[in-house]
Amino acid sequence: MSESQLFGNVSSASLAGLLLVCGASWAAAPGQADLLADHVNTQDVVTYGMGLNVNRYSPLDQINASTVEHLAPAWTASLDDDHGQEAQPLVHDGVIYAITHKSTFAFDARTGKPLWRHDLTYEKRMFRVVCCGMVARGAVLYEGKLIRQTLDNHVLALDMKTGKEVWNVQAADWQDGYTMTGAPLVANGVVIAGVAGGDMGVRGFLDGYDAATGQKLWRFWTTAGPDDPGGKTWEGDAYLHGGGATWLPGSYDPKLDLVYWGIGNPGPWNAIVRPGDNLYTDSVVALRPKTGERVWHYQYAPNDTFDYDGVNELIQADLQIDGKPRQVILNANRNGFFYVIDRATGELLKANQFVDTLNWATGLEPKTGKPILSEVAQAVLAGQEQVVWPSNIGGKNWGPASYNPNTGLVYLNGFELSMKYKLLNASWRRGMMYVAADFSFRLPDDGKPLGYLRAVDPLTGKRIWEVPHDPPSNGGTLSTAGDLVFTGLMTGELVAHHARTSKLLWSHKTGSGIIGPPITYDLDGEQYVAVMSGIGGLLALYLPHPELAKVPKGGSLTVFRLPRPAGAAN
Repeated sequence: MSESQLFGNVSSASLAGLLLVCGASWAAAPGQADLLADHVNTQDVVTYGMGLNVNRYSPLDQINASTVEHLAPAWTASLDDDHGQEAQPLVHDGVIYAITHKSTFAFDARTGKPLWRHDLTYEKRMFRVVCCGMVARGAVLYEGKLIRQTLDNHVLALDMKTGKEVWNVQAADWQDGYTMTGAPLVANGVVIAGVAGGDMGVRGFLDGYDAATGQKLWRFWTTAGPDDPGGKTWEGDAYLHGGGATWLPGSYDPKLDLVYWGIGNPGPWNAIVRPGDNLYTDSVVALRPKTGERVWHYQYAPNDTFDYDGVNELIQADLQIDGKPRQVILNANRNGFFYVIDRATGELLKANQFVDTLNWATGLEPKTGKPILSEVAQAVLAGQEQVVWPSNIGGKNWGPASYNPNTGLVYLNGFELSMKYKLLNASWRRGMMYVAADFSFRLPDDGKPLGYLRAVDPLTGKRIWEVPHDPPSNGGTLSTAGDLVFTGLMTGELVAHHARTSKLLWSHKTGSGIIGPPITYDLDGEQYVAVMSGIGGLLALYLPHPELAKVPKGGSLTVFRLPRPAGAAN
């Protein structure tokens, strides 16, 4: 791949300077060039996903398969919060930033010394509306600001040096059922933010904001109205409470100037009450960041009735497919199929099952990828209770996967879990759950693990290797040029496996369960790994696993490095 392909619309002179500073400390506030180079710059992490392509891959290899056994904590810091810690830290110019649902922190990345803290205040009655845990997943650093979202639907910009508020805009009313738990994306100078609340009878959307002022530039509704393209896929006013949440951040291709965003499940779950394909739920949409214009979409599961969602990360890669180079996005979907889609056109190129057991569909139509519903799915739609695989946790939940271009594999935390499922009747009420289904998770009778760390071939869905994890892991993965895959366990360990063989090479137990993604970066010539820990989130709330009750609460940030030579300064 050429440099122009890698960085998109960047001039040759700018690109030369961009690559030059990738090896030096960036004291200036991170700007557009920093966002574009985040996936190759090893000293900073300024985006969610460690790059706009959300590969979660690092070219660093000081910590590798031979040295990782010596990895040890450099420092740890309390986050003063007993709720789930699902966020990814960020790093810039020797400062590491971390967020919780209520606070934003800046620490000296060398010592862990607190530099500033910003706290949020919420109405207590709001927490009755939060569906799946009081969590926050991340932020972005841009033009001297840390930009994040809040549970009561504010998009907030803080000064990176002081933590003082720069601008603050409200996107929606929490009393309508909306919340914001995701991380914003900055694409072509526009801050793009999504919402949670798809199970609360909301109408999902994405908003675009001016990064300097917070002025709202556009809104894209994710359930098409009567006058919108796709509006005929809804009957009556069902679209007004049709879900389509956007609670995980997308990715951005600067060359094509397209933002890719996953859209959540339709509401209510009972598909009988909302006939039609229900666009753009359970889809990926490609938008122009300056205007919010939809360029294309691909729908994974029309008229979804199993809460399979479509929000999982959209990894960008350049692959040889059927003898031709293709620019693609990769999506390991909750529905149990792994999709490879052309990111310029939205054409489906490959789709394969990547879980052991899947019974809601018998397969996918070869040309369109539209699911072929099974007898089990038909029985559910006829009002019968059935055991459905995978459960609505999915074959993979939200914990972000990573893609290693050296191995060509996607590393993900997968699930083998079913549910008893039956559709019900329900009516919409403002700020109340709007599900219209009854479900319960079924632990396997044969004692098999519920989850696996998996290395998956994206073109075939074949698992090259897998490692069982029970309780299952959901914190995301990080892969590196050191032939390593890092992930966190809900019992508290951060572990490193060999990327090619699956061998467990290192493990360190933190103070609580890890449910957020790790990062790595270089500082003063040393490679660091950082992760937040703190049990909570949806799985801790709803998964009936006895081991989870034993995990202590408490949020913290732990930073690791290799030991320094004797006599070296600390």
